[in-house]
Amino acid sequence: MPRLALYALVVCVLAVTAAVVSFVQGNWLGIVWVLLAGLASNMAWYYFKRGKQGQQAKQDGARNSVTG
Repeated sequence: MPRLALYALVVCVLAVTAAVVSFVQGNWLGIVWVLLAGLASNMAWYYFKRGKQGQQAKQDGARNSVTG
C-alpha cells in the first residue's frame, strides 16, 4: 500500500473517531469531522489506485523491455 494512501486512511479513521466523540458530547461540530473523513477516504482511494497503476506500469515496462 502506498505511503500516502496509508496516511490518508489514518486521517480518515481519526476523523471518524473525532466525529463520534463530538456527536456523543452533543457538539454539532462533528459534521466538519464527517466531511473531513469523507475527503480523507477519497484521498486514500485515489492514492491506492494510483499506486496500483504505477506498479502495473512498472511490470508492463519490465515485460516489454528488450534486452540484448
